Amino acid sequence: MEPGMRVEHPQQPDWGIGEVQSNIGGRVTVNFPEIGKIVIETSRVALHPVFDAETRLPKG
Repeated sequence: MEPGMRVEHPQQPDWGIGEVQSNIGGRVTVNFPEIGKIVIETSRVALHPVFDAETRLPKG
């Protein structure tokens, strides 16, 4: 996971599509539109990359 990547949390689809802010030592900070910034341990949660995010994000 690299900064700028769009991802979804597999167990929390209602959080929406988030943008990776940083990845330090397996701890990924993601900014989700519905809940804000969250730090996720990638050893515990496998975030799903989203490659068509532009068509799924609200325009604004």
